[in-house]
Amino acid sequence: MRKLKQNAISWLIMLPSIALFAFFLWTPLLQSVRMSFYRTRNIELVEFVGLSNYISIFGRQEFRQALANTFSYTFWSLLLGFFVPILLALVIGETVRGRGIFRTIAYLPNILPGLAAMILWSAFFSAEDTGVINIILGHLGFESRTFLTEVNLVIPIIVFISTWRGAGATALIYMAGLAGINPELYEAATIDGAGIWRRIRYITGPAIFNLGSTLLILQIITVFQIMYEPLVLTGGGPDNASMSLMLLMWNYAFGGAMDFGRASAVAVVTAVILLGFTVLYSIINKRKIEWD
Repeated sequence: MRKLKQNAISWLIMLPSIALFAFFLWTPLLQSVRMSFYRTRNIELVEFVGLSNYISIFGRQEFRQALANTFSYTFWSLLLGFFVPILLALVIGETVRGRGIFRTIAYLPNILPGLAAMILWSAFFSAEDTGVINIILGHLGFESRTFLTEVNLVIPIIVFISTWRGAGATALIYMAGLAGINPELYEAATIDGAGIWRRIRYITGPAIFNLGSTLLILQIITVFQIMYEPLVLTGGGPDNASMSLMLLMWNYAFGGAMDFGRASAVAVVTAVILLGFTVLYSIINKRKIEWD
């Protein structure tokens, strides 16, 4: 009875948070799943159509292009955005003087509102002669380029901008993890003649592995939901080359068609893919714990 009473008190304490969580997350999620099986008029459910919305989106070239682009965003984000914060944390951690200043400088881009940062970078990569990069190219004797209209460059550029904005905050998390490493390990390794790369490989890497794997899956989830960056910079162009799943969902819902049923189907497909990534991460992480 005492244990039951303690559990009841714990549940009562958590009840307001659970209620808010259910109202703001699970209710819209379940409503989206339900809406994906209906033909809609704005947000009104008109007719049950089963899997027709799913069949419709999978049969559209724009959806297949957006799906491929989203995986491309994820690839470039892991290539650039995952390792840059780690390197930044290591560099700042190895800095002897002015470490606080470098931390502040690294975090500054994250303070900027996302929309304002995208507008700033759109001017930087502007195809006009007044674009910052084109001004630099002009002074160097090169012709102006339209970077955001080049199919092969647009996704890496957007990922680069996102990395610039978020790397500093992630680096601070890694630095917090590095601060928990016993300094005596580094001192012993240095006495034994281990250089910086060996210290990183045998001390730093294993110490932040769990933190890095958690941030990895969070980064994949975040990148898979990328929307306002391509919306502001390119509008999904050129020729849908930067269209993401979330931007396609927004276009279906608010871009003129007002087809919330099809938009909900895109959202559900995205959620299923992310759920698959999360389950895969949990399985791999569980096996690693068992091996350890």
